[in-house]
Amino acid sequence: MNNVGSGSMTEVAGDSSPLMAALAFYIRERDKAAAQARKQLGVNELDAKALAYVGAHPGIRPSELAGHLGVTSAGVTTMVERLVRRGILRREFDANDRRVNHIHLVVDLEKEPWSQLARFDRMCERIIGRLEPQVEADLAAFLTHTTEAARDEARRVDAAAASESSVA
Repeated sequence: MNNVGSGSMTEVAGDSSPLMAALAFYIRERDKAAAQARKQLGVNELDAKALAYVGAHPGIRPSELAGHLGVTSAGVTTMVERLVRRGILRREFDANDRRVNHIHLVVDLEKEPWSQLARFDRMCERIIGRLEPQVEADLAAFLTHTTEAARDEARRVDAAAASESSVA
């Protein structure tokens, strides 16, 4: 299980920790699978994020979508218009205020070809579902704690660097 191609995951990732190498391998393969699915579907990464969010929040307003994606209202308007023209999204005007519209998916993200966008994650979920509940809970706790600690340290370093540059 440690082998990726001809070398171990540690060698491929350049890490001394097998766990860090495994995480790097997971991230690379997940990113490759997502990029391949987006390419086959003719959508970019932002489009795919928007589709997933609209799928989870049917009837969302463009301003809410823009806020979630971190883009301008003009940017989300352009993206939604392009996806509406392709028949992927549809806009529905609000019954009480015709100036407001709501965004809905036209495609079913659970069916082919759109299910490709989440295929890698669904496969991983099935494999994780086979773990003993305590093993899964322990791994989740470890990864959450590690991620939070790394994030908090990065924020601390960024804040220190920002305060140093503002003093100079």
